[in-house]
Amino acid sequence: MSGAATAPDTDLPQAATIPATTPAMTQGTSPPSGPAASVEGAVHLEGDRVSDGAADIPAGTTPAEGAAWERVVGEHALDEHAGTEPPTEHVDGVPGGARLAVPEPDPAEPALALAFRDARTPRRWSARPVADETLRTLYDLVRLGPTSANCSPARFVFLRSRQARERLVPALSTGNVELVLDAAVTVIVAHDPLFFEQMPRLWPAAELRSWFAADAALADETALRNGTLQGGYLIIAARLLGLDAAPMSGFDNSRVDDLFLSGQGWRSNFLVSLGHAAEAPDRPRAPRLAFDEACLLL
Repeated sequence: MSGAATAPDTDLPQAATIPATTPAMTQGTSPPSGPAASVEGAVHLEGDRVSDGAADIPAGTTPAEGAAWERVVGEHALDEHAGTEPPTEHVDGVPGGARLAVPEPDPAEPALALAFRDARTPRRWSARPVADETLRTLYDLVRLGPTSANCSPARFVFLRSRQARERLVPALSTGNVELVLDAAVTVIVAHDPLFFEQMPRLWPAAELRSWFAADAALADETALRNGTLQGGYLIIAARLLGLDAAPMSGFDNSRVDDLFLSGQGWRSNFLVSLGHAAEAPDRPRAPRLAFDEACLLL
């Protein structure tokens, strides 16, 4: 140990070096106190901690403890922005523990924010349009989502013009009229009851067409369940493409089927208006059920 303070010859953090042979650091002996003490010209005291600018080593640290401290710090970067002292418990034999770095940001977080955390159902729409190419990209994403035996029963009708959406108004509940008329696009999420006609192409590994064709109840249940799944994929995919989505169930299904789907034989399930919200939400998100209220771990 030097009798006078010495400073690192660089602005970069220096590695803390505490040799076991240093007289003042022998087993059971505390290092000298005072602001001017140093170890091999690189370590100086700051209050009650020995610091080299990269790792804080508690005063009273033995060589063995100092080595353990360096090992912990070497494996984990210090959180230089922490506003509190480290915990008092020992970590790998280091008294006072080690201040570990805040984990790196999750690369999935921006997508999670778009699809879930920051996404809100709009109340009013801007006049910004949605291009046909965006709708094609949207469907290309939706069709990749899993369905039972790849049955893919969902069918989508994109009402792009105001005239097309006006045709939908007589089937709507009053509260949904503006969400449809003012949107850039409203999607009728439907399903094809005869989806199984495509099974030889979609699932050639097994002969499933005749199985569904012989059981109308099973076919209807499969179409509704998997078509609903695909409608959910549409909402999430739309958000990931930067669109806002307003799903709706307040309408007359039979009337929508007569107005738009009778030629194809499809059946409507629910509606989703797409576009860009006119403004940020003006009220907090409605409450959701907590994990313990909605989930079981068995």
